[in-house]
Amino acid sequence: MIRIVRTIVFASIVLGPIFVLATAQVRRQNEPGKFDYYILSLSWSPSFCETARGSTRQQQCGKRPYSFVVHGLWPQYDKGFPEFCQVPAPRLDHNMVSSMLDLMPARALIFHEWNSHGTCSGLSAREYFNTVREARAAVKIPPEYLNPVIPLNVSVSEVIDAFAKANEGLTRSAISIDCNRARLREVRICLSRELHFRDCSESNRRSCRSEKLIMPPVRGQ
Repeated sequence: MIRIVRTIVFASIVLGPIFVLATAQVRRQNEPGKFDYYILSLSWSPSFCETARGSTRQQQCGKRPYSFVVHGLWPQYDKGFPEFCQVPAPRLDHNMVSSMLDLMPARALIFHEWNSHGTCSGLSAREYFNTVREARAAVKIPPEYLNPVIPLNVSVSEVIDAFAKANEGLTRSAISIDCNRARLREVRICLSRELHFRDCSESNRRSCRSEKLIMPPVRGQ
């Protein structure tokens, strides 16, 4: 025990703020409400529908034309992220689930996002999904991506620039692109806890390694 205490004291003296920050993050790991910022993840529905299976595909990939939909609003640490902060998660009211289908067009998705991410927000289910709606309202979709009827060939930089241009105060360092092989899959926007644009942490700035991507056209047209 004395040796362990000495080791902790030595580490705190030598590493200073780095050790204190790491220790604080371990202490709050997966504690509801203890996080640094949000990521709003916007999924390009046509890419999802080309590969999806199961009930989520049946609900999202029918005749209604979806472009960007909300995948989730994810609490983040500056390094890493919490998940499944309450097990079992508080149950969702089915009427509230129905009210979110315009933004998140699959019931299974809504339940999953609440269980894995919403429970880490420190908010009630109603407060969390209201925050999801506020976060989505804070982001404007570039007009060229609202309803494309033919496949779009884009680069990561073009998509980032388009979102930055469409949203005052949104910088390139607050945007991350996720892809699946050659398809654009998601645009992720980093937001403060007050839902203001902010830089993403270094680990979240670049998910896609492909420069040239395809955005399949909106379905159901």
